Amino acid sequence: MNVSIFGLGYVGAVTAGCLAELGHGIIGADVQQAKVDAFNTGVSPIIEPELDGLLQTAKREGRLSATTSAAEAVANSDASIICVGTPSLESGRLNLDFVRKVSEQIAQALRESGKTHVILFRSTMLPGSTRTMVRDFFEDLRVTGQVRIYYCPEFLREGTAVKDFREPSLAVVGTHDGLEPESEEARQLLGGTPAVLAWEGAEMIKYSCNYFHALKVGFANEIGRLCKFLGEDGARVMDVVCADTRLNISKYYMKPGNPFGGSCLPKDVSALLSFARQEGISLPLLDNTLDTNHAHLDLLIKLITSKGTRKVGLLGLAFKADTDDLRGSPMVAVAETLLGRGYELRIYDPSLNLSRLIGANEAEIQRRMPHLASLLREDAREVVEGSELIIASQKCVKPEDLAAWVTAEKSVIDVNGWRELKTLPWSYEGLCW
Repeated sequence: MNVSIFGLGYVGAVTAGCLAELGHGIIGADVQQAKVDAFNTGVSPIIEPELDGLLQTAKREGRLSATTSAAEAVANSDASIICVGTPSLESGRLNLDFVRKVSEQIAQALRESGKTHVILFRSTMLPGSTRTMVRDFFEDLRVTGQVRIYYCPEFLREGTAVKDFREPSLAVVGTHDGLEPESEEARQLLGGTPAVLAWEGAEMIKYSCNYFHALKVGFANEIGRLCKFLGEDGARVMDVVCADTRLNISKYYMKPGNPFGGSCLPKDVSALLSFARQEGISLPLLDNTLDTNHAHLDLLIKLITSKGTRKVGLLGLAFKADTDDLRGSPMVAVAETLLGRGYELRIYDPSLNLSRLIGANEAEIQRRMPHLASLLREDAREVVEGSELIIASQKCVKPEDLAAWVTAEKSVIDVNGWRELKTLPWSYEGLCW
């Protein structure tokens, strides 16, 4: 395939060299004549292991050229990959001027030529940007089928970019509707086994990854500062933390839904934060962990109260399924808030037996909800049928039973990803989806 690559910076240069290695014909496009001249002699404009050799081989074999003309690049290619920069403005927002200019040039060239074409956006852009570019420059071409447009984020690390391209740790293809691509160009060009999302989802993946990486670095450094203060080796502590691949380095907690609760997480985060403040150690990530949890709880309560009904049923009250631990449970906080605002509440939790609550668990519920016994129902049917809005935080009822009880007039808020609820004949909304 002949591929034009717009933007011969870091991502564009590596993409060009690696695609040439796979046998594709490459025509680079850039507004900087110096980069174009370097490409035309097979010289990389950046320092990256193996890249010079890839470009020199491609040039020697007649599979590499470059131009400052967008029209020429489009005319001599079957697909265009947009890799131009999206630098930060002083405000922190992205400058998409380069992406817009290139999009306008490609669209103009396609209208003049009438040829069919594939466009892959690779520039890092905030969610909604690809759809805006398509709306502003390509929509008529997309609707008629003259152009197929995908968003494919890159995950190339400087210093290992060529290896990362050959063996991608993650592959993503964004389509206009989140359905499988209409053709195989994106898979063929970028490799891997891509996940397919809508444009906005694919754009969000890139930011989710980088946000997560930044959090991990910040977390490790905060643990390191604490350990240094204690005379301990922070690197050794983190090595042991990372040895747990069941919980720590895993997807176990990576599930949007309920705020965290229980007897451990809120207490231990609070204790560690208090210790750090007492000792004068600055730990901003830790300092804001409880705040972000509270913000998530506030979102859930606002979602519930926005529904305009006063009859609410809770499926699950403990902080997670298969336990009767009510300490720190977000659903207890939800129930407290609703009761304080005069809502009519029914609760079903098969793990709860008030006569068996003891110790701190009993003390907490007596302090926060002494009238809990009057709200609990032994039968989930009574909760569902007697409520207009159901808050489902646990999978504690069989979907086939729910199907016999729900009606179109009822609504449900899914807190923890119980996707079967979406198939039932009521109004469904997820907390984070």
